Amino acid sequence: MNAELTCNQVLALIEFYLENKLNPKLKKYIDEHLEICPKCKKFYSETIRKSRTNVILNSTQDKEDKTYKIFEENISAYIDNELNEKENLRIKKIAITNPNAREKIEQIYNLKRFMHNSYEKIKNEMKQDYTRTIMNKILIVETKKEPFYKIVGIFTAMITLIIIGFIAILNL
Repeated sequence: MNAELTCNQVLALIEFYLENKLNPKLKKYIDEHLEICPKCKKFYSETIRKSRTNVILNSTQDKEDKTYKIFEENISAYIDNELNEKENLRIKKIAITNPNAREKIEQIYNLKRFMHNSYEKIKNEMKQDYTRTIMNKILIVETKKEPFYKIVGIFTAMITLIIIGFIAILNL
């Protein structure tokens, strides 16, 4: 191979040159060509700049993907106020900085509001408070258990008195 490379050859090899995948001799020829050819040198500079930009964009995207995944894993606990202060703050920061997270949180709050409003509307239309009805049923069941416990207590006391009476008679 001669020491001089054409511009087309250099442009074809530039990616391999950037990735350090060329043998030292070929690398030296490209170095020499870049020193004397402004067109190839400009292309090389732009390629480096684009590569750096792509690396930065990819790492930023990876970081955003990871933080959004953390957000998705904790959104339910956040809505239900089950996170500690540090985790709660972390989810808030993600929601502020990530438009997708912000949109998701707004959708969940809208759904929650809709469900609450629907419940209130139905409750008002039915003119019946189901919570009070259920609590009254629980109290009725509990009061029904009271006579059973009273009977068991009286029975236990009677048996105890009978046993004490027999012991007293035997000791006389």
